[in-house]
Amino acid sequence: MDVFVARQPIFNKKKEIFAYELLFRSGMSNAFPDIDGSKATTSLLSSSFFTSGIERISGKKRSFINFNEQLLLNGYPLMFPQGSIVVEILETVLPTEDVVRAVAELKEAGYTIALDDFIYEKQFDCLIELADIIKIDFLMQDREKVRGMASELKKFRCRLLAEKIETYEDFALASAMGFDYFQGYFFAKPEVLKNKEITANSMALFKLLDEVNRDNPDTKKIEGLLQQDVSTSFKLLSYLNSAHFYRLQPVSSIRQAMAFLGARGLQKFVSLVVIGQISSEKPGELIRTSILRARFLEQIGALAKTNSGELFILGLFSLLDAMLDREMTDLLSIIPLSDKVIAALGYGRGEYFPYLEIARFYEAGDWKQFETSLETLHISSEVVVDAYLDAIVWAESF
Repeated sequence: MDVFVARQPIFNKKKEIFAYELLFRSGMSNAFPDIDGSKATTSLLSSSFFTSGIERISGKKRSFINFNEQLLLNGYPLMFPQGSIVVEILETVLPTEDVVRAVAELKEAGYTIALDDFIYEKQFDCLIELADIIKIDFLMQDREKVRGMASELKKFRCRLLAEKIETYEDFALASAMGFDYFQGYFFAKPEVLKNKEITANSMALFKLLDEVNRDNPDTKKIEGLLQQDVSTSFKLLSYLNSAHFYRLQPVSSIRQAMAFLGARGLQKFVSLVVIGQISSEKPGELIRTSILRARFLEQIGALAKTNSGELFILGLFSLLDAMLDREMTDLLSIIPLSDKVIAALGYGRGEYFPYLEIARFYEAGDWKQFETSLETLHISSEVVVDAYLDAIVWAESF
């Protein structure tokens, strides 16, 4: 049985990664999998811990995993390391004596307890007393109701997590209400569209990017541009002389480095440097997601016998508007990219756009739309999980 696992980031107030919630899908049926919550979670845990390795999926951060009543009463969370998971109790679980006793045992054993999609009712006080984290749906709930719940929950020792934070405005409001953690894709949106100026250093990097992306790149010109950029040159030589390559003789010049990497490798390296430079003031998850998408789409493109190099660039620059807080269409008039990449990024159309949709749907756990996109491109679902897990590991390495 294919087990599809994606992850959604959870941030602290500093916009640093606190944990990931693992999103699950079993098989590729036409609708949400026709299995109960117990089988879903046990399949996820089996895939994550025993097959894929939880470190590959969560990048050594904790993983929020849903548990229903049956799994709690059967003691399933106790099978797994307390430092690796957060036991997320579904909103359908009622505070019966047996449930409270089971949760108390988990708490005593050192597990972190979270209550999912919480709506305050006094009958849940016994569970709230045991909970470390309360998750509240920030998008679906009335804001004043959320404010009231946040105020009511302050008398308990738990921390508050706002789910479905989709904009920086939501993030700021939830933070002001007293929330400690924030789950959603606000970090992937422009903070304020204020036409932030692009620095001279960034423009120099874009010029270098222009050269390496040409059909017939001028190697002497690229070498000259690299020599003028001390930071990028240092990163290039450090990268090639790292333990990753196990070289007997060190690479000591830009020309040697270019020859070793080749045109394709140099294009990828420069693109990664550009993204890292322009997103340096943004949450680290932004560049991590960009790199993950790049690698993921590169592999999907290779399997679909499409230009995997351009799909790598497509994924890498897919969050450029969030990095620079500007409209994507404005940025695409400055940055040298192919017409197909521009059509997908700026206008949501063209040959490459369905590939970008695949990445977005998978990240969000929108399995139905994801399946439709795969069918459109005639890509086997069986290869996607390995491609995504490989992309996670590759992104974490940077």
